[in-house]
Amino acid sequence: MYRTHNCGELRLSDLGAQVKLAGWVSKIRDKGGLVWIDLRDRYGITQVILNESTDEAGLLQTARSLGREFVVCVTGRVVERQSKNDKIYTGDIEIVPEKIEILNASLVPPFVIDDETDGGDDLRMKYRYLDLRRNPVRQNLELRHRISQIVRQYLDNQNFIEVETPVLIKSTPEGARDFVVPSRMNPGEFYALPQSPQTFKQLLMVAGFDRYFQIVKCFRDEDLRADRQPEFTQIDCEMSFVEQEDILKTFEGLVQEVFIKLLDIRLPEFRRMPYSTAMEKYGSDKPDLRFGMEFQYLKDLTTGAGFPVLDQSEAVIGIVAPGCASYTRKQLDELTDWIKRPQIGAGGLIFVRYGTDGEIKSSVDKFYGTEVLKTWLERAGAKPGDLLLILCGGTDKTRKALSELRLEMGNRLGMREKGKFEVLWVVDFPLLEFNEEEGRYFAMHHPFTSPKPEDIALLESKPGAVRANAYDLVINGVEIGGGSIRIFNKELQARMFNLLGFSEEEARKQFGFLMDAFEFGAPPHGGIAFGFDRLCSMLGGADSIRDFIAFPKNNAGRDVMIDSPSTIDEKQLKELHIDLRKNS
Repeated sequence: MYRTHNCGELRLSDLGAQVKLAGWVSKIRDKGGLVWIDLRDRYGITQVILNESTDEAGLLQTARSLGREFVVCVTGRVVERQSKNDKIYTGDIEIVPEKIEILNASLVPPFVIDDETDGGDDLRMKYRYLDLRRNPVRQNLELRHRISQIVRQYLDNQNFIEVETPVLIKSTPEGARDFVVPSRMNPGEFYALPQSPQTFKQLLMVAGFDRYFQIVKCFRDEDLRADRQPEFTQIDCEMSFVEQEDILKTFEGLVQEVFIKLLDIRLPEFRRMPYSTAMEKYGSDKPDLRFGMEFQYLKDLTTGAGFPVLDQSEAVIGIVAPGCASYTRKQLDELTDWIKRPQIGAGGLIFVRYGTDGEIKSSVDKFYGTEVLKTWLERAGAKPGDLLLILCGGTDKTRKALSELRLEMGNRLGMREKGKFEVLWVVDFPLLEFNEEEGRYFAMHHPFTSPKPEDIALLESKPGAVRANAYDLVINGVEIGGGSIRIFNKELQARMFNLLGFSEEEARKQFGFLMDAFEFGAPPHGGIAFGFDRLCSMLGGADSIRDFIAFPKNNAGRDVMIDSPSTIDEKQLKELHIDLRKNS
């Protein structure tokens, strides 16, 4: 046997015990007559001490030949540590070795394997197997494991059954781009990797499984950022004989269970907010409610003073930055440059300072007198010492830009606290959104989302006014999950496909299997999917989901460790009936 105990296990109660440990050499400290070795494994660190005056076995020579990350096996006796370390669980004891066996040597690592490493992101991703030895990364994956176990236990107690659905499926034109896989046995035909198990979980409801879940890999060939990966994991769920309220209550309970068991935080009942309210007050369908700064609409107070920018704008909207009246001109210019960036796209920034002495100063003093500016401040609820920040333009564009400014001010003022959680359900989304370029409607969620029953009559006459029987779970301004009540009626599903511009033949080709299934007694059903990676990063207090994925891709969608994606052999291409020369 290589070990009797792990490196995080031994305590004072083990004094005198003969033990055997195995692990990696984390650090070596050589003080001449004394040598200390920090031996590390997944469970912790145990100190090994060698004393020249008592080294009858001649182990000092072996110890001095060790390097960082050598794999060793140490047999010895547990003694009380003279200089205790309260930062590690084994800090009261150490091992006096009787035998040190080198199991494997190691090259010098390209970066220090420590909590505070000197390895940048690119280097750590290239040697991810070394990065995974670091405590913060390992702890992130342990947290991910714990969350998955809580989720499975909760859903099992709610009579959900875990079912695996296919990974090689059919490509569909809606939604994000598919990753496709050529079929060798069917020349010219392709599988797609699933963006979600949507149709299969609906078929499981037709099959009578009633309550399904799966912690499942999904794939989307889309542009990447910190909270996106080409392959990601969902907690995917579906239920039969339910309405929206049943779904919300069941999965509100799941999220509350995760928070109480993982963080010992008892979340109150989740708020509900219609999509229209979220857009009106925060300019976002995933508002961060840890702080205020609700939008204030000022158009009626700004028109008619001869200032063309505001007179000609469809919307004039402001937010109050509390305590920021002391901002200098340099700070305001920097903020103006920030909102003019292409990512934000605002044309400019108007400000009104409300001094602590009651003095009112503005960037538009030339057009508006103090009394008029005071009405703006009163409408916005500003107090002495506050700063009113205003954007203008088209309503949608202005809301979007001001939403970004609101979040930025929340960051700058320390209002987006890491340990504080504000959770809400956003409901009553539009069922459809119109694409001007293509001149047709697209499903805001997916084509299987049911309209609100009271809005079905508007499908043909006012499709843009139809609300979806859909819901998103938002935590601290991040969409963690989303779902809907599904269409389970073949005729209504056909009407939806028609609205989305599918011909009868196209709908039959893409989704005929689902339409056929609806003719065999499909129950009312609905579901939800949570972004598991996002949930883990949220609960772990990180901004990037990559920290909670064992082997993530970089921002270019590449795995720099294994150099993927990569070219493949001509022979393989020939077997797949693919000729790249045709595209060159």
